Amino acid sequence: MAARLSGRVAGVRGLTRRFGNRTVLDGLDLDIRGGEFIALLGRSGSGKSTLLRALAGLDPGVDGGLEVTPSVAVAFQEPRLVPWKRVEANIALGLTATGARERARRALAEVGLAERAGAWPLTLSGGEAQRASLARALVREPELLLLDEPFSALDALTRITVHQLVLQLWAAHRPAVLLVTHDVDEALVLADRVLVLDEGRIAHEAVIAAARPRHRDHPELLSLRTRLLTALGVAPEGHPTPERPEIPEAQR
Repeated sequence: MAARLSGRVAGVRGLTRRFGNRTVLDGLDLDIRGGEFIALLGRSGSGKSTLLRALAGLDPGVDGGLEVTPSVAVAFQEPRLVPWKRVEANIALGLTATGARERARRALAEVGLAERAGAWPLTLSGGEAQRASLARALVREPELLLLDEPFSALDALTRITVHQLVLQLWAAHRPAVLLVTHDVDEALVLADRVLVLDEGRIAHEAVIAAARPRHRDHPELLSLRTRLLTALGVAPEGHPTPERPEIPEAQR
């Protein structure tokens, strides 16, 4: 697997997923390089979470070529902590190696939850629960971290704090990250590369060169924001609603 991937953590060729008569992924191609941070945008129902589930090995119904590193972890929109286990036990869940408890404690310290190790999940705030979910994913030291809209239920201030935490953890561990999000500004602040999924294919790609930490009023980000909103079929402020962007014939 490692030899075939050759510097990538995932390679997708012609990936197709159908639900009855509806095609959600339509011959999609995608490479994810080791250590890069990708944000995936798209309208509701465009197949973002379907692609993420395929990469996570959670959807046996996909067709096409799919090579993914075996070292994958997922954090979902809902933290999905087991309510009858304390926080530390949730982080260590599934770890069988010697020292699992110590690894869990280190992961909790990294996300600022060392003092909540003995707490019950239902006593955590939304931000704490999402940080615990990140700790549970990162304790496995994955080569590919899949994030399925993990910030959408957080209030604005907590979301900014967790954004900063994710970037710190990414810089420390350097997994490749695929973040599914509806938030264009979130994608621009976090990612190296932003992809727009439309009609089951990658319809638009933007590479972000701006240095981190990024500010949303950075000229490059403002320009990219307009392009991404247009690709999504959303009118930027002060502009008329654009027509739906034409997908290149080669990608139809």
